Amino acid sequence: MIGLLTSPEAWAALLTLTALEIVLGIDNVIFLSVIVSRIPAQQAKRARQIGLALALVFRLLLLSLLVWLIGLTQAVLTVKGLAFSWRDIILIGGGLFLIGKATHEIHGEVEGRSEASDDTPKAGAFFWVIVQIIIIDLVFSLDSIITAIGMAQDLAIMIAAVVIACVIMYVSSGPVARFVAEHPTTKMLALAFLVLIGVALVADGFQFHIPRGYIYFAIAFSALVEAFNVLAKRNRKKAVN
Repeated sequence: MIGLLTSPEAWAALLTLTALEIVLGIDNVIFLSVIVSRIPAQQAKRARQIGLALALVFRLLLLSLLVWLIGLTQAVLTVKGLAFSWRDIILIGGGLFLIGKATHEIHGEVEGRSEASDDTPKAGAFFWVIVQIIIIDLVFSLDSIITAIGMAQDLAIMIAAVVIACVIMYVSSGPVARFVAEHPTTKMLALAFLVLIGVALVADGFQFHIPRGYIYFAIAFSALVEAFNVLAKRNRKKAVN
């Protein structure tokens, strides 16, 4: 352990892996921000805390099961010459769930679903939000940890990177969730991102890798344009008043 603290290679691996885990965690934060936006603020905060705590627990649990996790990448099913592992099947299922959930939410926004009815907690609404968070946490955690295994060989470095990334996700999730809730156009943009991320997960499951750099560049560029749009709208309101 002391050797790791004094090794430049270990610090370089930690910084690189932490940055990657933070980037991969963006998907998790966006989903959490959207999924909690339709429940009361107090419940939304609790749901975010539970969701991010579960994200950390799942990642650490998967790291403790490295041998089992590596086994998930071995082929268990072959369809027309295309081999699928359990990881592929989980990614395809999670991607389809994301696409379906985001499409359902987009449909609700376009149809003008009543916000008043959403302000009153429905029976089981909070529980259903937590169930959805658990499903997506599992999918994102699996993808994140398998990526970590490919980049670092030392378990201590992987655990440290995951913990740091989850702390940063926790700190950023509140402001992101508030911003999404306060700006409807931003929420629609976040839902579109979830569809894009879902498609990427399904593609990965079919062994057609879409470089994440393209996806995150599109997200960053669109977010920048939306930030200018929000700023312009705020300035117009100030000018009128």
